[in-house]
Amino acid sequence: MNNKYTELRARHKRLVYHDFKIYEGKIVFHFSIDEFHFKPEWTVMPPVTIPPLISGNIDLLVFNLGMAELISYWKCACPPIVEVRCGALSDWQIAWWKKLYMNGLGEFFYRNNIEIDDDFMQIHATGTELPAPESRKLSGNLIPIGGGKDSVVTLELLKSRKEANTCYIAGSIGSALDCAKTAGYADSQVINVSRTIDPALLELNKRGYLNGHTPFSSIIAFSSLIFTYLAGKKYIVLSNESSANEGNVTNNSGVNHQYSKSIEFERDFREYVSQTGMNLPEYFSLLRPWSEWQITKRFSVLPQYLSVFKSCNVGSKTNTWCAKCAKCLYVYIMLSAFLDEEKLLPVFGRNLMLDPELAPILEALKNPDYDKPFECVGTREEVNLALNKNRGNPTPLDNYFDKINFVPKEFLRLLV
Repeated sequence: MNNKYTELRARHKRLVYHDFKIYEGKIVFHFSIDEFHFKPEWTVMPPVTIPPLISGNIDLLVFNLGMAELISYWKCACPPIVEVRCGALSDWQIAWWKKLYMNGLGEFFYRNNIEIDDDFMQIHATGTELPAPESRKLSGNLIPIGGGKDSVVTLELLKSRKEANTCYIAGSIGSALDCAKTAGYADSQVINVSRTIDPALLELNKRGYLNGHTPFSSIIAFSSLIFTYLAGKKYIVLSNESSANEGNVTNNSGVNHQYSKSIEFERDFREYVSQTGMNLPEYFSLLRPWSEWQITKRFSVLPQYLSVFKSCNVGSKTNTWCAKCAKCLYVYIMLSAFLDEEKLLPVFGRNLMLDPELAPILEALKNPDYDKPFECVGTREEVNLALNKNRGNPTPLDNYFDKINFVPKEFLRLLV
């Protein structure tokens, strides 16, 4: 057991979710752990104008986003009690959130050598019940995009519906904006929001408080629900594929870096939203029936995106590929199965598969005896298939179709 974890839990007994404030174009949350107060913000970036954030009709949606947001702050000390003062939660909802903590923080617990049981934390909701959003007529799609190949494929699959689509970008992601522009979307069709992490949390991390991966896609889910509703859209169209269901740790299937991109989370989130009983946007992943292999194959025939797409976390702030991490190597390997080296070198700068410093990562990507890198990467079957570069010949994944999905019938024909 991690001694620091034990020490911090003994020192800090409670995280408090005090409240949230809704302004025109801005949301501010307030959490605290003893004397440490955190006030993260979400702000809609210009030039987009959407219906203003007005307190009253979206309180419940914003409250739930705060529940997802506070996980990042809880993990710094892992206090045994989360006290929610600004809203009510049923026993079913409390169990739902505890499951997200346990699974969404699976990598965090594993890499920090933290053993947990059902009593690792308790959630006490002492606030009043918030009104559900009013039902409204919804139509069209909101497409969250992160700048990688998956969301590009979704943009292209939905290009015939462009007039009814709105892109959603959480954060200052240059590649996401570039991909939206390349797909032909005007500025007025892009909702771009900035999300700030309170500097007090970063300061605690510097002082030795715990840090690690959080289920960021759950934050995207709850935030996209707000902006899809405000924009009057009917569907939240994600780009998570079936490969995201595979875990990372050889002997522990419960540790999955991509848990909040998995079909299990998608099912749970849809159920959570349905509990409101209101007419809210429907959340689903268009690419769930496909594997990463199929998505990469489809992306490889879209040369207009090669110079603009990015999915490297290390290089995200500078809108570059770092060419040194597992994600860069993985994307290079997959694309190399469909594109010649001369097309990849301008993107990555060199043949990453020949880099001796990346050899251990390559082994972990392809060998099931090793833990898979904690990145958003595909299955080992796909990696090994790409390494074989069996171009032009049929493969087991060419016609793969995962029937466990929530894609509405009107969208399924796009995948045939």
